[in-house]
Amino acid sequence: MSAATQIPGYLKGTWTIDPVHSEVTFITRHLGVSKVRGQFTNFEGTIVTGEDITDSSVQATIQADSIHTKNDQRDGHVKSDEFLDVERFPTLSFRSTGIRATGDGYVIDGELTLHGVTKPVSLEAELGGFGDGMAEGSKVVGVEAKTEISRTDFDVASQFPTAVVADKVKIELDIEAVLDN
Repeated sequence: MSAATQIPGYLKGTWTIDPVHSEVTFITRHLGVSKVRGQFTNFEGTIVTGEDITDSSVQATIQADSIHTKNDQRDGHVKSDEFLDVERFPTLSFRSTGIRATGDGYVIDGELTLHGVTKPVSLEAELGGFGDGMAEGSKVVGVEAKTEISRTDFDVASQFPTAVVADKVKIELDIEAVLDN
């Protein structure tokens, strides 16, 4: 019996991420004592569910200049060439390379491209489920995923000591996608 047949309501298909009902957020430490939280507000992507969930794939693109940390001055600094350099690197992208079941959840392995650097990244994922959408006959899927990356691995603000801005950045995704017709 496949993993897909054990998931209530599982549907094979292509799903488009709904940015209105999804979030891409991050957390890092500042000066070692506080957390700075932010989000990207402009992103898109596709989830393709296969015959079995482990045969599925994900791809997503985030517009780097859509970063929002609730502070315009900080947002401007993070968009500058000292951090994300959105003029040279306007997007971040993720492409899955595999999905595997682990206990109660899944791991989505893939490649993250940030600041012109591509590195392997694994996201711990939890399937929220499959269900009916708001429009007549529509279907939705929900997925939560998280990972932690090193900003210096991606050459982001390498000149800033970790005592000022932590090297580790936690990324959290809360995604709702709609089945394409």
